[in-house]
Amino acid sequence: MKVPLLDLKEQYKRIKDEIIKAVMEVFDSQQFILGPKVEELEEGIAAYCRSRYAVGVSSGTDALLISLMMEDVSHGDVVITTPYTFFSTAGAIVRVGARPLFVDIDENSYNMDPVKLDATILSLDEKQKSEIKAIIPVHLYGQCADMEQILDIAEKNNLIVIEDAAQAIGAEYQFRDGAVKRAGSMGTYGCFSFFPSKNMGAFGDGGVVTTDDPEIYELLKKMRVHGSGSEYYHNIVGGNFRLDAIQAAVLLVKLKYLDDWTKKRRENAALYRRLFQEKGVKGVSLPKELERRHIYNQFVIRISNRRDELKDYLIKGGIGCAIYYPVPLHMQACFIYLGYGPDDFPVSLEAAENTLALPVYPELSHEQIEYVVDMIDKFMK
Repeated sequence: MKVPLLDLKEQYKRIKDEIIKAVMEVFDSQQFILGPKVEELEEGIAAYCRSRYAVGVSSGTDALLISLMMEDVSHGDVVITTPYTFFSTAGAIVRVGARPLFVDIDENSYNMDPVKLDATILSLDEKQKSEIKAIIPVHLYGQCADMEQILDIAEKNNLIVIEDAAQAIGAEYQFRDGAVKRAGSMGTYGCFSFFPSKNMGAFGDGGVVTTDDPEIYELLKKMRVHGSGSEYYHNIVGGNFRLDAIQAAVLLVKLKYLDDWTKKRRENAALYRRLFQEKGVKGVSLPKELERRHIYNQFVIRISNRRDELKDYLIKGGIGCAIYYPVPLHMQACFIYLGYGPDDFPVSLEAAENTLALPVYPELSHEQIEYVVDMIDKFMK
């Protein structure tokens, strides 16, 4: 049996006619950059994420980049984030000239550990603290970081919070007072990616920045068009961060189905758990649901010492799987200058060496998931 890690062709078959109709409308209009389709998508995303505003941009990476530029983060500044994330989180920090300061992750959520965040800041002298401008928590694999604690620490230290919600559109977090918020609506900025493999992917690159601040919203719209408020007049230097109308048209179709797809991902995750338990599979740690709504961009298991063997075994059996991520950022060659040692972030290192993502996309059948669990059970025995 073949079980791909992700099958976008199957998703496309089901919405093909709607997609073609939406894209043809853009072709007929001949308005390809920004315009009414992008504005309609921005309104839809803002409502979905429960933010006041959303600004479409060219990618998830550029969503992070423009947010840092908005806060004038540059040379001599420091931004705190995690070493266990996709490269662009730290890459955007370096691109504006700032320095990443890494904080290790929680072993259960794979997200930034607030206790370690607080300890890291407390360990700095006053000059070092004054250089920190922002915190970028990452909602990895589709589950929110522990935002209440992170926001409290940020407020205590007068720091901006930029949520990297690239993998977490629709994920929810519940505060101690019972309030429920969605990823991207808790920090000053929320940054999302519409890369094709995301839960709601475009037919190319795309992203969005969410915010509740009207002044930030207006400035974001200028920043994405080279800092121009009106054509050819520039009071600030921005960038070319525009979302194109074709991607917006595709995403508008997909937005209607996003909750259904998330429901199916969550059902697939629950089925994995039930089957692993029923079959008594030993030696495999399943992902933990610690926050209110995990949207399962990835279903990541942990297996000590034999992860690479299992990966090879599954691939030979026709099962797609992948490692997210094999090298923590503090060990990447381009970040050697930061001066970290391999063991400085042991939880991130352990996760990089022992985790494996299994297929969890909405179109998976019960039989395919059962086959995956059976194959893992055979391997472990």
